[in-house]
Amino acid sequence: MRFSRDAALGRLADEPFDVLVVGGGITGAGVALDAASRGLSTALVERRDFASGTSSKSSKMVHGGLRYLNQRDYRLVYEALYERQRLLRNAPHLVKPLPFLIPLYGGKTIAKALNSALWMYDLTGGLRIGKRHHRISPDDTLEHMPTLRRKGLAAGFEYYDAQADDARLTLSIVRTAVLDYGAVAANYAGVTALLKDSSGSVVGARVGDIDVRASVVVNATGVWSDHVRALDEGRDPGTLRPAKGIHVSVPWDKVRCDIAVVIPVLKDKRSIFVVPWGGRVYIGTTDTDYEGPLDEPACTPDDVRYLLDAVNQFLTDPLSTDDVLGTWAGLRPLVRDARSARTADLSRRHSVSRSAGGLVTVTGGKLTTYRRMAADTVDIAVSVLGRGGRSSTTRLRLRGAEGYGDVGDAHLASRYGGEARTLEAMVAADPALGDPLVPSLPYLRAEAVYAARYEMAQTLDDVLARRTRALLLARDQTAAVAGDVAALVGPELGWDEAEAHRQTSAFKELAEAERSAAGLPTTVAV
Repeated sequence: MRFSRDAALGRLADEPFDVLVVGGGITGAGVALDAASRGLSTALVERRDFASGTSSKSSKMVHGGLRYLNQRDYRLVYEALYERQRLLRNAPHLVKPLPFLIPLYGGKTIAKALNSALWMYDLTGGLRIGKRHHRISPDDTLEHMPTLRRKGLAAGFEYYDAQADDARLTLSIVRTAVLDYGAVAANYAGVTALLKDSSGSVVGARVGDIDVRASVVVNATGVWSDHVRALDEGRDPGTLRPAKGIHVSVPWDKVRCDIAVVIPVLKDKRSIFVVPWGGRVYIGTTDTDYEGPLDEPACTPDDVRYLLDAVNQFLTDPLSTDDVLGTWAGLRPLVRDARSARTADLSRRHSVSRSAGGLVTVTGGKLTTYRRMAADTVDIAVSVLGRGGRSSTTRLRLRGAEGYGDVGDAHLASRYGGEARTLEAMVAADPALGDPLVPSLPYLRAEAVYAARYEMAQTLDDVLARRTRALLLARDQTAAVAGDVAALVGPELGWDEAEAHRQTSAFKELAEAERSAAGLPTTVAV
């Protein structure tokens, strides 16, 4: 079995499937793995790259969601904390425990309320991680983040959740479905129509110039799910209300936090995360209504100002736009609710429905609960097919989990797990592949070659935005080396000089568009 787009397209044309999943984000990937692991013949198609939408642009938190306790959505928190533990066990190379710090600026009333909320979080499932929250002194709080304002700091509360590279997690799920359970997956394979029989039942989809036949078609396209439903129902059902969330990355030494820090946004009673990652610190997220194009939501100057203003209220040395090294903006596929005017109040629960024509649609949810969403979705497919049994993904280890502890290189181990041995062998055979891909980042040149050879990367953007996260962490420096990276991966992807130049230009235009939309100056990463 190979993880190859050409091989996948061949199988899509030649084979009928039990389940065809439309959408290659975290939810679609989870559905494909769940279905394939139940013994169902499964295909997954994605219009762009795997995780190219929301699933590469999240806050990268695997958590219960402390703020959902304030909304009294205890069931969601319990479910999410349960799923957090499954991910820590099933993907230990990709999902890591992460301490969180809440600095306390206020009196005894606020401290008591926060302590009570954290006890509720622990008892709802937070304790499964093996540690409970605790209060720490102002001095210990500043040890974790020396740039915090000392004035008014009464204490800190520390609790525990987890973090993951969302795009790599999504890719690992897809690769597990294909390489371990025989699924078919193809990126850059968009659905243009649904196939129906004489009774009006959905029996497949038109993918490019291929008619793919399937007994059950699953719509797992996130914020695009109403578009796919319109192919079935003939009209846009208008069930989703996208909410935009943006993040910015800044140099670590401007913040110097060694754990994640939760900062209150005083003007609207929300909170933002300040999180160390990849030698940087990222700050986010916003939560605003979005009505623009779904394909490329932009980070705006107002978005950047909101985050910087919020965090600067608590920093001794304020951040400026000159410090912003990268940005990303994603859309949450929230289910519309007429009772609330704020997207922050909308539930992160998921829903699964089946149309009169048989199209199964899964919407809502969050990164942490993707496995449960997938299991609920495939349960419906199983009821239609009359076979497949129960989900087995509760204890299904993702590729790379085995042998993870035996990998010597900590950076490679944290991204590829046991599969890092292949990269180590590549570097041993060609030491130049051990050089940095982007000067200020930890990624190796071998990782770009590996992405093209083994991870179905098709474009320079795939390599630099999702297989590695260089664009998010050092936008301008990454754009500056785009030509070198194109020359490196071009032979793997069959690019001639003209195509390598086209890929380089397209990537530089993307980076410049992101910088310009956010109103940011050119930066030099260090």
